[in-house]
Amino acid sequence: MSASEEQRAEWLEPEFWERLDRLEGRHQKVQSEHETARRGLDRVTPREAEELRNAWRRYCEVVDELDKTTAEFEALRTCTG
Repeated sequence: MSASEEQRAEWLEPEFWERLDRLEGRHQKVQSEHETARRGLDRVTPREAEELRNAWRRYCEVVDELDKTTAEFEALRTCTG
């Protein structure tokens, strides 16, 4: 819902209105993507949801282990460097 040319305050720069128009377009696009994603989640079966939770849990465990080993490498590097 862009402001019409007649409604646009003359004291505001044209760049402001261009930026506003771009932002409104992005906002509408993201709203549409959000609605599509939400509808996709609504179609997830309980079994798929459980599989997703398990995959996410495993991913978090792996990231945690990676963080720990990276910290150990960094501690070793700074102690011997």
